Amino acid sequence: MPLPKLLLFSFFSFLSLASTQVRAATSNSNLFREYIGAQFKGVTFSDVPINQNVKFHFILSFAIDYDTSSGTPSPTNGKFNIFWDTQNLSPSQVSSIKTNNPNVKVALSLGGDTVSDTSAYFDPSSIDSWVSNAVSSLTTIIKDYNLDGIDIDYEHFKGDPNTFAESIGRLIQTLKSNGLISFASIAPFDSDQVQTHYLALWKSYGHVIDYVNFQFYAYDKSTTVSQFIDYFNKQTSNYNGGNVLVSFNSDGSRGLTPDSGFFTACSMLKSQQKLYGIFVWSADDSKANGFTYEKQSQELLASPN
Repeated sequence: MPLPKLLLFSFFSFLSLASTQVRAATSNSNLFREYIGAQFKGVTFSDVPINQNVKFHFILSFAIDYDTSSGTPSPTNGKFNIFWDTQNLSPSQVSSIKTNNPNVKVALSLGGDTVSDTSAYFDPSSIDSWVSNAVSSLTTIIKDYNLDGIDIDYEHFKGDPNTFAESIGRLIQTLKSNGLISFASIAPFDSDQVQTHYLALWKSYGHVIDYVNFQFYAYDKSTTVSQFIDYFNKQTSNYNGGNVLVSFNSDGSRGLTPDSGFFTACSMLKSQQKLYGIFVWSADDSKANGFTYEKQSQELLASPN
């Protein structure tokens, strides 16, 4: 018996909604991403080697909704200011690196760990006012710098998980709807408080989040290759359907490092069609060793096998 029209409409509406909420992770990707500018070590975009056979995202770090004019950093309820090295990473330099490298896009990251050595908290007065202020202030920065995307890297919270999810989710949704950004990512790590907030965001707004920059370098330095693979599988389960990128810290202080098996783990994931991309924290630290691991990462991503 044919379904009544009302039931048919409801059924297909459900299918449409489901398709926007659940996305299957892709197979291997040649996406390489690198945070830059947070440590003010004089690194420029042109310092970093760019393999023309990868998709390359620079992520300016950070824009923070804090004010430091009084000497004591204080939250501004979504009114973002620039806290990256603007002398070496200016709008004209963004324009130049993108013009000279068609495979390059540039994003900005929100939040970060600290501002002036004080923890940078997500601390909204209300969802509506925070979103309104964030959209306004970030629109100005994104247009000034001709940016392509945003990354969410809040690591400390005074708002509850639902407030975080609604605020960040609506921000991403609005920036995309306004045509200001073409992609968005989140940067969680394995901490109970952090995961509670980001998983709430993923549950409600995973359909507008393109990449998960999971901070695998936040795990202990004693991490083995097999443990790293286990961590990766756990997080791809947590962020079901998401493109979870693997990562390393280029100062070698934590996590599975390039010298202790990171690329072995990447090759294993690539053989399983699970290498969705690599990101690095950060270009500022990598400058000291000549970006050796950035070159190796991009070669691996660009290789056919």
